[in-house]
Amino acid sequence: MTALTVAIEGVGLLGPGLCGWPAGRAVLSDAAPYEPARTLLPAPEVLPPAERRRAGRVIKLALAVGAEAVRESGRDPRSLASVFTSSGGDGDNCHEICVALADAQRLISPTRFHNAVHNAAAGYWSIACGCTAPSNTLSAYDASFAAGLLEAATQVAQESRPVLLVAYDADYPPPLQSHRRIQDAFGVSLVLAPVAEAPSLARMRVGLSQEASSRLERPELEALRLGTPAARALPLLALLAQSGSGSIHLDYLQGRSLALELTA
Repeated sequence: MTALTVAIEGVGLLGPGLCGWPAGRAVLSDAAPYEPARTLLPAPEVLPPAERRRAGRVIKLALAVGAEAVRESGRDPRSLASVFTSSGGDGDNCHEICVALADAQRLISPTRFHNAVHNAAAGYWSIACGCTAPSNTLSAYDASFAAGLLEAATQVAQESRPVLLVAYDADYPPPLQSHRRIQDAFGVSLVLAPVAEAPSLARMRVGLSQEASSRLERPELEALRLGTPAARALPLLALLAQSGSGSIHLDYLQGRSLALELTA
């Protein structure tokens, strides 16, 4: 494929021991120690009361990181096209639907039903922000972040407009947890834009490679990277936090990796 070049204008981050991009940047740049802790999900205050009551954990996670990245970018969320990506969507909701179907009455609430679709987070985002711009939602198992990043970068390059990327995953309840082991809730968001629209945090060149995926030197952060699909973004975030320049590779599909080259 032809390499794509985009600008990174904003970052959102929420995960175990990483409460927002400023705190995460300090940890990933070695300016602060990493202290593991369960991910704390804020209430989605941007939603109207009715939708707020219906929002599950992955909705709260996706909205929180998306809003942080957009704030940092200074963009108007109402006009941003978006790409949402998750390896499995709302596992809690899936569990509750399975429980209901196992019951003799098989009664599923309308809220459970409409939260079951894979693009539910994108729908809640459009309601929260009043956004009517195009939105895609995808899934590629453990390669979901890289697939979403490639899709968003392609849209920026082809359509010459900024795009919001939101990647999110959360752990499943038992018994699903025994079949799909995800460590904890983790979300990351990037606002990508054409390079001509700088200032930006960094420029990023995106292509495909056969090289092995980049790893993190600190064992606890490498365990986090492997423990949640969306956390495969951590090498990119670490490079942004440390210097904003350099090359890394992220897990992708069919033995390939996504090659990223950053310049500050």
